[in-house]
Amino acid sequence: MGTREREHTELAIPNGWFAVAWSRDLVPGEVKRVFCFGEELALFRTRSGEAKLLDAYCAHLGAHLAEGGRVLGETLRCPFHGWQYDGTGACVEIPYCKKIPPRARVRAWNVVERNAMVFAWHHAEGKPPDWEVPVIPELTDPEWTEPRPFDLEVPVHMQDMAENNCDPVHFQYVHGHAHQGEAESSSEMTYGEEGRFFRISSRSEQIYPHGTFETELERDSWGLGLTSVRLKGIPGAGLLMFSSTTPVDGSHTHSRWLLTSTRNWADVAGEEFIAGMTTGVLQDMRIWKNKIHRARPVLCEADRYLAEFRKWTRQFYSKPPEEG
Repeated sequence: MGTREREHTELAIPNGWFAVAWSRDLVPGEVKRVFCFGEELALFRTRSGEAKLLDAYCAHLGAHLAEGGRVLGETLRCPFHGWQYDGTGACVEIPYCKKIPPRARVRAWNVVERNAMVFAWHHAEGKPPDWEVPVIPELTDPEWTEPRPFDLEVPVHMQDMAENNCDPVHFQYVHGHAHQGEAESSSEMTYGEEGRFFRISSRSEQIYPHGTFETELERDSWGLGLTSVRLKGIPGAGLLMFSSTTPVDGSHTHSRWLLTSTRNWADVAGEEFIAGMTTGVLQDMRIWKNKIHRARPVLCEADRYLAEFRKWTRQFYSKPPEEG
């Protein structure tokens, strides 16, 4: 075993809401095979338009419901023997039998659809949701541009990605941002929604074609899976990124982003904002692909936000990692 493997700490899959698909990619009557949270799942949209998510394997003989399965009304029919499951996971029809066995059911996942994504609730102990996916009003505001999607798949645990927001020093060395120390000195962290919500704000001076502005960058997190980044402080204008970062398994992550700006600012800074966000995250890719997760890192005084963030993340694990 190499040094990297010996020193790596495996993190569990955290609890919370995570996107499993773009809404636009699932039309009524469609079934999709999904692999998230280290599990095979069957995602389908009923004829009435509701998104449903079930464990993939039929309770009968284990056929994969998304491989040849078919939507019939509000149910998903198994391709092997035609057993039909509703959105609760109960088998409601066996075409060649009148009596349905009591154990003829599969696990159904809690699903909500908003912000142009389909979200599923994951909890290692099977507990029901205890907080909601926030509604991001800018995404449907006619004064804002059509949100632009961006997909990213990264071979790293999602917490390693999330920690970047609380690591101001890395912006200088990875992204070439100058004066990061000044930006950090004007930052602050706040909490809300019974601790599920976390915000880090930083203020700086930005120069644009229309003038120089004292701006504020707000990075909001709801659990480990949902994040928004807003640039504020420009009169009558705004820039936004909203993302859902989903654990594919313990060491792979699928991140879905939506980026938008107010229409009056789209040609001034909107495209630059989108390009800066998407190219910036690609600069992080080499780090993520080759790093390990240290449960007990050696931290310095400049890492106070990172240390605080790690304490906050512990609430989202059924068995929190042992950290020193």
